[in-house]
Amino acid sequence: MDDRLSLSIPRNRPLRAARGFTLVELLVVVAIIALLLAILSPSLSGARHQARRVKCASNLRQLGQAIQMYATEYKGRLMPLAYTASASEPPLYWWGVIDGNGVDHTRGFVWPYLGSDLRPDGVFECPEQPWGSYQPQGPAGAVTSTYGYNGYYLSSPYTPGWNRSISRRPWLQMEKILGPSRVFAFADTMIDFDGELQNDALLDPPFIYTGNHHWSANENPTTSFRHGGMTVAACTDGHVEVSSPRGGRITSEEFAIGSVGDANDPHYVPDWREW
Repeated sequence: MDDRLSLSIPRNRPLRAARGFTLVELLVVVAIIALLLAILSPSLSGARHQARRVKCASNLRQLGQAIQMYATEYKGRLMPLAYTASASEPPLYWWGVIDGNGVDHTRGFVWPYLGSDLRPDGVFECPEQPWGSYQPQGPAGAVTSTYGYNGYYLSSPYTPGWNRSISRRPWLQMEKILGPSRVFAFADTMIDFDGELQNDALLDPPFIYTGNHHWSANENPTTSFRHGGMTVAACTDGHVEVSSPRGGRITSEEFAIGSVGDANDPHYVPDWREW
């Protein structure tokens, strides 16, 4: 054997036992990991909320584009919030219809212009308000939408719940909208129904018309500020914006529901002072 090679091979060297962690060292490592998690947790939580808000904005952008495509196809007319063809048929809503089999979204006014459906996590449901976090309205007990349509202004004669008081108002065409870049078409919505959080597919304004040129404060406006005190809305010109209450009334502190601004204009009913 080469003497130079033999010098590199230790002879009769005792094996050295591997040294393990002591209990104190293990506790220090655990404490450091816990501290890092505590530091990173708010950032991770904030990132999740931001991701959900981006997904919400994407949903609303699709809905905002859908009403524009509807208007293009129907000579500028905005889609109805709901329409009943006959007494023997269920009303058709912008999001679909409730029949004996539950929710049929393929018959909704926006459906032909979307590539999604009414399943949980679909385009009709805000990811910040997932299925199971609220009680669904209606007999179907299924997902309709956690976004609300501004039928109060855009399709007054075809807005159940309010159409008796505002049915004489015109069914708008796109060109007749006052300030389309500021008027909400869809937004995050919910309703505080006697202390129970429910979805509401109608964007109710902060003031409601009572007749004879009079308005009264709405006890239950439906704009939801579920994104850390912010709401996401699609305007009638198609763009999406994120808004704070901007001095609007919060009628449900528990569920963060109210309105953007302290008046119907410019986001809900821009010409309300002329009614």
